[in-house]
Amino acid sequence: MRLRELVFGAACAAAVRASARLGVADALGDGPMAVEDLAAAVKTEPKPLRRLLRALSCYGVFAERPDGAFTHTDMSRLLRKDDPHSLRDISMWCTEPWTWDAWPRLDEAVRTGRNVVQDLYGKEFFQYLNEDAPESADVFNRAMTTSSEQSARDVAKLLDLSGSKSVADIGGGQGHVVACLLDKYPAMRGSLLDLPRVVENAVPRLREGGDLADRTRIVPGDVRASVPIEADVYVIKNILEWDDESTARLLHNVIDAGGPGARIVVIENLVDDTPSMRFSTAMDLLLLLNVGGAKHTTDSMVSRLTGAGLVVDDISPVNPYLHAFDCHVPG
Repeated sequence: MRLRELVFGAACAAAVRASARLGVADALGDGPMAVEDLAAAVKTEPKPLRRLLRALSCYGVFAERPDGAFTHTDMSRLLRKDDPHSLRDISMWCTEPWTWDAWPRLDEAVRTGRNVVQDLYGKEFFQYLNEDAPESADVFNRAMTTSSEQSARDVAKLLDLSGSKSVADIGGGQGHVVACLLDKYPAMRGSLLDLPRVVENAVPRLREGGDLADRTRIVPGDVRASVPIEADVYVIKNILEWDDESTARLLHNVIDAGGPGARIVVIENLVDDTPSMRFSTAMDLLLLLNVGGAKHTTDSMVSRLTGAGLVVDDISPVNPYLHAFDCHVPG
């Protein structure tokens, strides 16, 4: 029966996605709610909505009462937009339309070691997202923003940048990490580098008129092409998961920009030292499908960094899900 349940995993993922798109978690209040009232709130038919919620309740997402009403659980609250620990956008990202095209080709990716997106759409993954699937690209950016918001304070708390005058957040999305570091170090200057359509939505505090704007430089660009920023410290978070060539190119770009003595802090999820192995290994397979990349083990991350010419000085847990590799460019 367990295997039967596993092969229907797509049904569970689709049900989570459907409830997120319908806004069920947002419509359900703190108390029990009849399906008829919930259906009216989210504009669905009551009977199929009950079937959806019943399926989700088997996994602890929502709970059904003896009277047929439904209530929130700890997991279903994470699908609310206003929950401080919301995983709604991440849940959407992991179930975007392209994933349903790619998963059936996993055997092909395992056989060849190549991503399947190029064959599916005739384009590299991020080119496809930005040119042909802008709504999915927006979901990706929101998911990465959520992830950054939730971990930025942990990163800032861990890193001791005393004595450093400048920090650069490479591929830093909307700049949550650099904002937290500038809060921690009032005399420090910061830079944010990411794609133009990403940094144009940088957190308001970093943009003109924001309280950190006079200490922040926002640089639109592709980190794989160049890193036109000089800084004492470079932070690279959750982007060394691409294919080997792109990852090597990014590391060399940062090393060239920083020069001898520069400090480079790489922050990643690992698949060999984490309490979330099921999630991490699933994301590892998804990276194989879309960009030909991979989540790292401690050894593979160290090998990647030393292979680029860096010296790894320390490896520390940021939180239960992230590790920081503190490195420097030898002089």
